[in-house]
Amino acid sequence: MYEFLLLDMDDTILDFKKAEEVALKKTLESFSLAPTQEVCARYSQINQSYWEMLERKEITRERLKVQRFGDLFQEYGIEADSALCAQRYVNNLAQGHFFLPGAEEAVRRLSEKYKLYLVSNGATDVQMSRLESAGIGKYFQEVFISQQVGVDKPDKLFFERCFAQIPEFDKQKAIIVGDSLTSDILGGRNAGIATCWINPTKKPARADIPADYEIEALSQLEALLETL
Repeated sequence: MYEFLLLDMDDTILDFKKAEEVALKKTLESFSLAPTQEVCARYSQINQSYWEMLERKEITRERLKVQRFGDLFQEYGIEADSALCAQRYVNNLAQGHFFLPGAEEAVRRLSEKYKLYLVSNGATDVQMSRLESAGIGKYFQEVFISQQVGVDKPDKLFFERCFAQIPEFDKQKAIIVGDSLTSDILGGRNAGIATCWINPTKKPARADIPADYEIEALSQLEALLETL
């Protein structure tokens, strides 16, 4: 039924939470802020709120990268250069990768049966560095990163620009697979293609952003597709 698989990268294939934790702790320590569980949790809350604002086009990517650290430093009474911190964090994040369980093998197997396309929000240099480190770029027909595309998911225009670069693309044969309801699933719905939500922690569904299918890990996708 499906021929074109659009796969998200972070927390779909690669464990972004783990990579973020490593990079964040290393960065905060260099700015004299102890990366305690409380501090890291607060950063995650601030960061998530800014990403949601970016998805709604309320802020720019550059402001997001800097202001999340500015807010964190302000809350904890730290006088530091948030722009320098943002750059150091990006540099740390770009180093290495961590696969989610079974994801590497899943991508390889899926590439043998379907046309895979990577669709990721994020900075081009960071995402490409992590993709190269992971060694999975060879499995994708094309890689679409929002900074290069010029628009972020879930904007319909992001997908339209991607579709325009896919030979013989057919919406009826396309499905997007990702962990984010507000980015991947909403984006797929905006673009008029099928959606599959990866929900490892069994979060409650949202009635306003329904997914066509739901799995707990990318390793389950092949079996799901075979039933459709």
